[in-house]
Amino acid sequence: MNLKNFFRMLGGASFKKMGRAIDVVHEKSGKSKFTTFFDMIGCSLKYGAGYNDYIIFEFYNMNGKQRKTYLTRMKNKRLIATLNSEEYARIFDEKNLFDKKFAEFMGREIHDLAETDYPTFEKFLEGKEYFFAKPYIGESGKGIEKIKVADFATKEELWKYVTNPEKNFGLIEEVIVQHPDVSKIYPYSLNCLRVVTLVVDGKPNILYAVFKTGNNGKYVDNLENGGLACHCDLDKGIITGQGHTSALVNYECHPATGIKFEGYKLPYTKEVQELVKKAALVIPNFGYVGWDVCITPTGPAIVEGNDFPAYDFPQLPDPDRPRIGLIPTIERCGIKVRK
Repeated sequence: MNLKNFFRMLGGASFKKMGRAIDVVHEKSGKSKFTTFFDMIGCSLKYGAGYNDYIIFEFYNMNGKQRKTYLTRMKNKRLIATLNSEEYARIFDEKNLFDKKFAEFMGREIHDLAETDYPTFEKFLEGKEYFFAKPYIGESGKGIEKIKVADFATKEELWKYVTNPEKNFGLIEEVIVQHPDVSKIYPYSLNCLRVVTLVVDGKPNILYAVFKTGNNGKYVDNLENGGLACHCDLDKGIITGQGHTSALVNYECHPATGIKFEGYKLPYTKEVQELVKKAALVIPNFGYVGWDVCITPTGPAIVEGNDFPAYDFPQLPDPDRPRIGLIPTIERCGIKVRK
Protein backbone atom coordinates (compact mmCIF):
# COMPACT_ATOMS: atom_id res chain seq x y z
CA MET A 1 0.00 0.00 0.00
CA ASN A 2 1.43 3.41 -0.95
CA LEU A 3 1.25 6.46 1.27
CA LYS A 4 -1.44 8.20 -0.83
CA ASN A 5 -3.80 5.21 -0.62
CA PHE A 6 -3.09 4.82 3.09
CA PHE A 7 -4.19 8.34 3.97
CA ARG A 8 -7.23 8.01 1.68
CA MET A 9 -8.17 4.90 3.68
CA LEU A 10 -7.89 6.91 6.90
CA GLY A 11 -10.47 9.47 5.84
CA GLY A 12 -13.47 10.16 8.07
CA ALA A 13 -14.83 7.19 9.98
CA SER A 14 -11.72 5.05 9.37
CA PHE A 15 -9.53 7.66 11.03
CA LYS A 16 -11.82 7.61 14.08
CA LYS A 17 -11.66 3.80 14.18
CA MET A 18 -7.90 3.97 14.02
CA GLY A 19 -7.97 6.35 16.98
CA ARG A 20 -10.01 3.85 18.97
CA ALA A 21 -7.60 1.09 17.91
CA ILE A 22 -4.68 3.12 19.23
CA ASP A 23 -6.51 3.49 22.55
CA VAL A 24 -6.92 -0.31 22.73
CA VAL A 25 -3.22 -0.90 22.06
CA HIS A 26 -2.25 1.69 24.68
CA GLU A 27 -4.49 -0.02 27.23
CA LYS A 28 -3.17 -3.50 26.44
CA SER A 29 0.53 -2.71 26.05
CA GLY A 30 1.14 0.56 27.89
CA LYS A 31 2.95 1.92 24.81
CA SER A 32 2.49 5.59 23.97
CA LYS A 33 -0.23 6.55 21.53
CA PHE A 34 2.24 8.65 19.55
CA THR A 35 4.59 5.70 19.03
CA THR A 36 1.70 3.34 18.23
CA PHE A 37 0.29 5.72 15.59
CA PHE A 38 3.51 5.82 13.60
CA ASP A 39 4.12 2.09 14.09
CA MET A 40 0.65 1.38 12.66
CA ILE A 41 1.42 3.53 9.64
CA GLY A 42 4.74 1.72 9.15
CA CYS A 43 3.05 -1.71 9.37
CA SER A 44 0.43 -0.66 6.83
CA LEU A 45 3.04 0.54 4.35
CA LYS A 46 5.49 -2.32 4.88
CA TYR A 47 3.24 -5.32 5.55
CA GLY A 48 -0.21 -4.31 4.26
CA ALA A 49 -1.55 -4.53 7.83
CA GLY A 50 -4.58 -2.43 8.74
CA TYR A 51 -5.17 -1.23 12.29
CA ASN A 52 -7.42 -4.24 12.92
CA ASP A 53 -4.59 -6.60 11.90
CA TYR A 54 -2.28 -4.67 14.18
CA ILE A 55 -4.56 -5.29 17.17
CA ILE A 56 -5.77 -8.86 16.65
CA PHE A 57 -2.34 -10.25 15.77
CA GLU A 58 -0.66 -8.14 18.47
CA PHE A 59 1.87 -6.57 16.11
CA TYR A 60 2.78 -4.26 18.99
CA ASN A 61 4.46 -7.28 20.66
CA MET A 62 6.42 -8.41 17.57
CA ASN A 63 9.64 -7.60 15.81
CA GLY A 64 9.98 -7.09 12.05
CA LYS A 65 11.05 -10.68 11.37
CA GLN A 66 7.87 -11.99 13.00
CA ARG A 67 5.56 -9.43 11.39
CA LYS A 68 6.92 -10.33 7.96
CA THR A 69 5.45 -13.86 8.26
CA TYR A 70 1.85 -12.69 8.74
CA LEU A 71 -0.77 -12.79 6.02
CA THR A 72 -2.46 -9.41 6.40
CA ARG A 73 -5.67 -8.07 4.89
CA MET A 74 -4.02 -6.54 1.83
CA LYS A 75 -1.85 -9.59 1.17
CA ASN A 76 -4.87 -11.86 1.53
CA LYS A 77 -6.79 -9.80 -1.05
CA ARG A 78 -3.89 -10.14 -3.49
CA LEU A 79 -3.76 -13.88 -2.91
CA ILE A 80 -7.48 -14.18 -3.66
CA ALA A 81 -7.10 -12.12 -6.83
CA THR A 82 -4.23 -14.35 -7.94
CA LEU A 83 -5.86 -17.74 -7.30
CA ASN A 84 -9.61 -17.22 -7.74
CA SER A 85 -11.21 -16.51 -11.11
CA GLU A 86 -14.00 -13.95 -10.71
CA GLU A 87 -16.26 -15.76 -13.18
CA TYR A 88 -16.77 -18.56 -10.64
CA ALA A 89 -17.30 -16.37 -7.56
CA ARG A 90 -21.10 -16.50 -7.97
CA ILE A 91 -21.05 -20.21 -7.21
CA PHE A 92 -19.71 -19.47 -3.73
CA ASP A 93 -21.78 -16.35 -3.17
CA GLU A 94 -25.18 -17.84 -4.07
CA LYS A 95 -26.13 -20.82 -1.92
CA ASN A 96 -28.40 -22.46 -4.49
CA LEU A 97 -25.58 -22.56 -7.06
CA PHE A 98 -23.09 -23.84 -4.49
CA ASP A 99 -25.40 -26.57 -3.21
CA LYS A 100 -25.93 -27.91 -6.73
CA LYS A 101 -22.28 -27.78 -7.72
CA PHE A 102 -21.10 -29.51 -4.54
CA ALA A 103 -24.16 -31.72 -3.95
CA GLU A 104 -22.09 -34.88 -3.41
CA PHE A 105 -20.37 -33.29 -0.39
CA MET A 106 -23.39 -31.76 1.39
CA GLY A 107 -24.65 -34.80 3.31
CA ARG A 108 -28.22 -33.53 3.83
CA GLU A 109 -31.51 -32.85 2.06
CA ILE A 110 -31.65 -29.38 0.49
CA HIS A 111 -34.35 -27.87 -1.74
CA ASP A 112 -34.30 -24.72 -3.84
CA LEU A 113 -37.71 -23.10 -3.19
CA ALA A 114 -37.81 -21.71 -6.73
CA GLU A 115 -37.82 -25.30 -7.98
CA THR A 116 -39.99 -26.82 -5.21
CA ASP A 117 -43.75 -27.40 -5.31
CA TYR A 118 -46.07 -28.01 -2.36
CA PRO A 119 -46.15 -31.83 -2.63
CA THR A 120 -42.33 -31.89 -2.52
CA PHE A 121 -42.41 -29.59 0.52
CA GLU A 122 -44.91 -31.90 2.25
CA LYS A 123 -42.62 -34.86 1.68
CA PHE A 124 -39.63 -32.85 2.93
CA LEU A 125 -41.42 -32.20 6.24
CA GLU A 126 -42.01 -35.88 6.97
CA GLY A 127 -40.40 -36.84 10.28
CA LYS A 128 -38.84 -33.40 10.80
CA GLU A 129 -39.25 -31.41 14.00
CA TYR A 130 -37.11 -28.51 12.73
CA PHE A 131 -35.56 -27.33 9.46
CA PHE A 132 -33.57 -24.32 8.27
CA ALA A 133 -34.75 -21.67 5.81
CA LYS A 134 -31.99 -19.59 4.21
CA PRO A 135 -31.67 -16.74 1.70
CA TYR A 136 -29.69 -17.36 -1.48
CA ILE A 137 -27.11 -14.75 -0.50
CA GLY A 138 -25.96 -13.97 3.02
CA GLU A 139 -23.11 -14.21 5.46
CA SER A 140 -22.49 -14.64 9.18
CA GLY A 141 -25.84 -16.38 9.61
CA LYS A 142 -27.86 -13.33 8.54
CA GLY A 143 -31.37 -14.06 7.30
CA ILE A 144 -31.30 -17.72 8.39
CA GLU A 145 -34.15 -19.09 10.48
CA LYS A 146 -34.41 -22.38 12.34
CA ILE A 147 -38.08 -23.22 11.99
CA LYS A 148 -40.04 -25.47 14.34
CA VAL A 149 -42.72 -27.32 12.39
CA ALA A 150 -45.06 -27.53 15.40
CA ASP A 151 -45.22 -23.73 15.61
CA PHE A 152 -47.53 -23.73 12.58
CA ALA A 153 -51.11 -25.01 12.69
CA THR A 154 -50.93 -26.62 9.24
CA LYS A 155 -48.36 -27.52 6.61
CA GLU A 156 -50.12 -25.12 4.23
CA GLU A 157 -49.56 -22.28 6.70
CA LEU A 158 -45.88 -23.18 6.95
CA TRP A 159 -45.59 -23.33 3.15
CA LYS A 160 -47.03 -19.81 2.90
CA TYR A 161 -44.51 -18.64 5.51
CA VAL A 162 -41.39 -19.98 3.77
CA THR A 163 -42.56 -18.80 0.32
CA ASN A 164 -43.55 -15.32 1.49
CA PRO A 165 -41.47 -12.93 -0.68
CA GLU A 166 -40.93 -10.63 2.30
CA LYS A 167 -38.98 -13.41 4.10
CA ASN A 168 -36.57 -13.67 1.16
CA PHE A 169 -35.94 -17.39 1.70
CA GLY A 170 -34.35 -19.28 -1.18
CA LEU A 171 -33.55 -22.67 0.32
CA ILE A 172 -34.88 -25.11 2.87
CA GLU A 173 -32.45 -27.55 4.49
CA GLU A 174 -32.59 -30.56 6.73
CA VAL A 175 -31.08 -29.95 10.17
CA ILE A 176 -27.73 -31.69 10.44
CA VAL A 177 -27.24 -34.00 13.39
CA GLN A 178 -23.68 -33.53 14.57
CA HIS A 179 -21.42 -36.07 16.18
CA PRO A 180 -22.00 -36.29 19.96
CA ASP A 181 -18.33 -35.55 20.66
CA VAL A 182 -18.68 -32.27 18.75
CA SER A 183 -22.09 -31.43 20.19
CA LYS A 184 -20.74 -31.94 23.72
CA ILE A 185 -18.61 -28.78 23.40
CA TYR A 186 -21.70 -26.65 22.72
CA PRO A 187 -24.98 -28.36 21.79
CA TYR A 188 -27.01 -25.42 20.48
CA SER A 189 -25.09 -24.65 17.27
CA LEU A 190 -23.63 -26.64 14.43
CA ASN A 191 -19.95 -26.46 15.38
CA CYS A 192 -17.81 -26.50 12.25
CA LEU A 193 -14.23 -26.76 11.17
CA ARG A 194 -13.05 -23.98 8.87
CA VAL A 195 -10.55 -25.66 6.57
CA VAL A 196 -8.78 -23.60 3.91
CA THR A 197 -7.36 -25.23 0.79
CA LEU A 198 -4.83 -24.00 -1.75
CA VAL A 199 -4.64 -25.70 -5.13
CA VAL A 200 -1.21 -25.32 -6.72
CA ASP A 201 -0.39 -27.00 -10.06
CA GLY A 202 -3.42 -29.24 -9.69
CA LYS A 203 -2.48 -30.41 -6.18
CA PRO A 204 -4.77 -29.57 -3.23
CA ASN A 205 -3.05 -28.43 -0.04
CA ILE A 206 -4.58 -27.69 3.35
CA LEU A 207 -3.39 -24.29 4.53
CA TYR A 208 -5.00 -24.37 7.97
CA ALA A 209 -7.92 -25.63 10.06
CA VAL A 210 -9.69 -24.01 12.98
CA PHE A 211 -12.60 -25.24 15.08
CA LYS A 212 -15.57 -22.88 15.46
CA THR A 213 -18.34 -23.10 18.02
CA GLY A 214 -21.37 -21.04 18.98
CA ASN A 215 -22.06 -19.39 22.34
CA ASN A 216 -24.69 -17.43 24.27
CA GLY A 217 -27.56 -19.68 23.16
CA LYS A 218 -26.98 -18.86 19.46
CA TYR A 219 -27.44 -21.61 16.86
CA VAL A 220 -24.68 -20.33 14.54
CA ASP A 221 -20.93 -20.54 15.15
CA ASN A 222 -19.84 -17.25 13.55
CA LEU A 223 -17.56 -14.99 15.56
CA GLU A 224 -19.77 -12.08 14.48
CA ASN A 225 -22.60 -13.73 16.45
CA GLY A 226 -20.59 -14.28 19.61
CA GLY A 227 -18.94 -17.56 18.60
CA LEU A 228 -15.40 -18.75 19.32
CA ALA A 229 -12.56 -20.06 17.14
CA CYS A 230 -9.72 -22.37 18.20
CA HIS A 231 -6.55 -23.57 16.52
CA CYS A 232 -6.83 -27.15 15.35
CA ASP A 233 -4.43 -29.87 14.15
CA LEU A 234 -6.19 -32.21 11.70
CA ASP A 235 -3.28 -34.65 11.59
CA LYS A 236 -3.45 -35.17 15.35
CA GLY A 237 -7.23 -34.76 15.41
CA ILE A 238 -7.25 -32.32 18.31
CA ILE A 239 -8.00 -28.71 19.21
CA THR A 240 -4.66 -27.09 19.98
CA GLY A 241 -5.52 -23.71 21.51
CA GLN A 242 -7.93 -21.58 23.48
CA GLY A 243 -11.21 -20.13 22.20
CA HIS A 244 -10.95 -16.67 20.62
CA THR A 245 -13.86 -14.22 20.28
CA SER A 246 -14.22 -11.23 17.96
CA ALA A 247 -14.07 -9.02 21.07
CA LEU A 248 -10.53 -10.39 21.71
CA VAL A 249 -11.67 -12.19 24.84
CA ASN A 250 -10.12 -15.66 25.09
CA TYR A 251 -11.33 -18.76 26.94
CA GLU A 252 -9.49 -21.92 27.96
CA CYS A 253 -12.87 -23.66 28.39
CA HIS A 254 -16.17 -23.09 26.62
CA PRO A 255 -18.04 -20.53 28.76
CA ALA A 256 -21.36 -22.38 28.36
CA THR A 257 -20.30 -25.98 29.00
CA GLY A 258 -16.93 -25.78 30.76
CA ILE A 259 -15.34 -28.12 28.20
CA LYS A 260 -11.59 -27.47 27.93
CA PHE A 261 -10.60 -26.64 24.36
CA GLU A 262 -6.91 -27.48 24.14
CA GLY A 263 -6.33 -31.20 23.66
CA TYR A 264 -9.99 -31.99 22.92
CA LYS A 265 -10.23 -34.93 20.50
CA LEU A 266 -12.29 -34.48 17.34
CA PRO A 267 -13.63 -37.40 15.26
CA TYR A 268 -13.16 -38.05 11.53
CA THR A 269 -10.39 -35.50 10.96
CA LYS A 270 -8.63 -37.72 8.41
CA GLU A 271 -11.91 -37.93 6.49
CA VAL A 272 -12.26 -34.14 6.75
CA GLN A 273 -8.92 -33.73 4.99
CA GLU A 274 -9.89 -36.14 2.22
CA LEU A 275 -13.27 -34.40 1.75
CA VAL A 276 -11.95 -30.85 1.35
CA LYS A 277 -9.10 -31.91 -0.93
CA LYS A 278 -11.59 -33.61 -3.24
CA ALA A 279 -13.95 -30.59 -3.14
CA ALA A 280 -11.04 -28.23 -3.87
CA LEU A 281 -10.60 -29.81 -7.30
CA VAL A 282 -14.22 -29.38 -8.44
CA ILE A 283 -13.54 -25.89 -9.87
CA PRO A 284 -9.94 -25.87 -11.18
CA ASN A 285 -9.76 -22.07 -11.59
CA PHE A 286 -10.74 -21.41 -7.99
CA GLY A 287 -7.71 -22.36 -5.94
CA TYR A 288 -8.20 -20.64 -2.57
CA VAL A 289 -11.34 -21.61 -0.64
CA GLY A 290 -12.43 -21.70 2.99
CA TRP A 291 -14.67 -24.72 3.64
CA ASP A 292 -17.01 -24.91 6.62
CA VAL A 293 -17.19 -28.61 7.46
CA CYS A 294 -19.48 -30.23 10.02
CA ILE A 295 -18.93 -33.65 11.56
CA THR A 296 -21.92 -36.00 11.73
CA PRO A 297 -22.13 -39.40 13.46
CA THR A 298 -21.19 -41.02 10.13
CA GLY A 299 -18.55 -38.59 8.88
CA PRO A 300 -17.92 -35.04 7.65
CA ALA A 301 -20.09 -32.93 5.32
CA ILE A 302 -19.59 -29.50 3.77
CA VAL A 303 -21.85 -26.72 5.04
CA GLU A 304 -20.58 -24.01 2.70
CA GLY A 305 -17.57 -22.71 0.82
CA ASN A 306 -16.14 -19.20 1.20
CA ASP A 307 -14.51 -17.43 -1.73
CA PHE A 308 -12.97 -14.86 0.63
CA PRO A 309 -11.18 -17.16 3.10
CA ALA A 310 -10.62 -15.73 6.54
CA TYR A 311 -6.94 -15.12 7.16
CA ASP A 312 -7.31 -14.03 10.78
CA PHE A 313 -8.52 -17.26 12.49
CA PRO A 314 -5.26 -19.26 12.31
CA GLN A 315 -3.04 -16.31 13.19
CA LEU A 316 -4.76 -15.28 16.41
CA PRO A 317 -2.22 -15.45 19.24
CA ASP A 318 -2.26 -18.20 21.86
CA PRO A 319 0.02 -18.14 24.92
CA ASP A 320 3.38 -19.82 24.26
CA ARG A 321 2.54 -20.21 20.56
CA PRO A 322 5.40 -19.15 18.22
CA ARG A 323 4.77 -15.80 16.54
CA ILE A 324 4.79 -17.18 13.01
CA GLY A 325 2.05 -16.29 10.54
CA LEU A 326 0.69 -18.10 7.49
CA ILE A 327 3.11 -16.88 4.84
CA PRO A 328 5.80 -19.56 5.35
CA THR A 329 3.12 -22.28 5.03
CA ILE A 330 1.73 -20.69 1.86
CA GLU A 331 5.17 -20.45 0.31
CA ARG A 332 5.92 -24.09 1.13
CA CYS A 333 2.89 -24.91 -1.06
CA GLY A 334 4.66 -23.21 -3.95
CA ILE A 335 3.06 -19.74 -3.93
CA LYS A 336 5.08 -16.57 -3.49
CA VAL A 337 3.12 -14.03 -1.44
CA ARG A 338 3.38 -10.54 -2.88
CA LYS A 339 4.57 -7.80 -0.56
